[in-house]
Amino acid sequence: MQNKLSGSAVPAQATRKGPWRKFWSLWNEKTGYLFVLPSFAHLILFLLIPLGFSLYLSFHDWNSPSFAGAPFIGLENYEFMMGDLRFWNALKNSALYTLMGVPLGMLFSLALALVMNMGLKGSYFFRTLFFLPVVSSWVAVSVIWITLLDPNAGIVNYVLSLVGITGPNWLGDPAWAMFSIVLVATWKGAGFSMVIWLAGLQGIPKDLYEAAAIDGAGPWQQLRYVTVPMLAPTTFFLLITGVIGSFQVFSPVYVMTKGGPLDSTDVVVFRIFQRAFEEFKMGYASAQAWVLFAIIFVLTLAQLWYMRRNVEKTFS
Repeated sequence: MQNKLSGSAVPAQATRKGPWRKFWSLWNEKTGYLFVLPSFAHLILFLLIPLGFSLYLSFHDWNSPSFAGAPFIGLENYEFMMGDLRFWNALKNSALYTLMGVPLGMLFSLALALVMNMGLKGSYFFRTLFFLPVVSSWVAVSVIWITLLDPNAGIVNYVLSLVGITGPNWLGDPAWAMFSIVLVATWKGAGFSMVIWLAGLQGIPKDLYEAAAIDGAGPWQQLRYVTVPMLAPTTFFLLITGVIGSFQVFSPVYVMTKGGPLDSTDVVVFRIFQRAFEEFKMGYASAQAWVLFAIIFVLTLAQLWYMRRNVEKTFS
């Protein structure tokens, strides 16, 4: 159809008036809902319903492997948790893992990203190489590292012996077991963080480096006064996701140490797993899971508050 004043073409849908226009609008909305429906159904079935059921279980005494009966006990699971020394030891170990693993992982992956960002020959090959552990199975990676860290036949202690260092019993010594898991987790997750750091580095305007160089800033001064401040949003993204992931660590502990030796690597998620699927105390395990959720939620809010107060002030 031609517009009478300008002679330009008018879309056919724009000429629909009255009931037809309302019909097409409703049809388009229904079509959009149909596209969203599979994901929405998945969200309800595998996230919201289990989440609500676990909250329900946390107020009940569900201790049977056959799921027969669950009397309501109110806050007794949470009250018992206050005096559960093994739970608090697991929480302490999770915090220790986070304090060691998150900074080490971020620094190591940042160093990799800085090298990869130099545009050296073969950098794309090494990016792929560093990312391979990320897509590898945690179970397979853990089994490989059990062999590598073996105190008698492992290659790690053999390499240390070549330079006159007697390697420790990595996974069998309470003083080294948690640090060993941190090292393995850092190696496995470095590729993902490296990619995020690279995206942040490549988003920094080159003009800032040129201006800093004109003012006489060397490489270290540019890193400190240009790169690090401009990477603040990336830093806090990796910090938040790193803290959340660290408090949820499970696979390397389950495969490599089973929480030992002497409960030195017994973390919260592993303790929840044991309570639920080995002791069949589903109600108590659900209560522990909700306490862990509350801790992670509060830590995340604290980090977001700090970012809003300090990082946004930098760019204002």
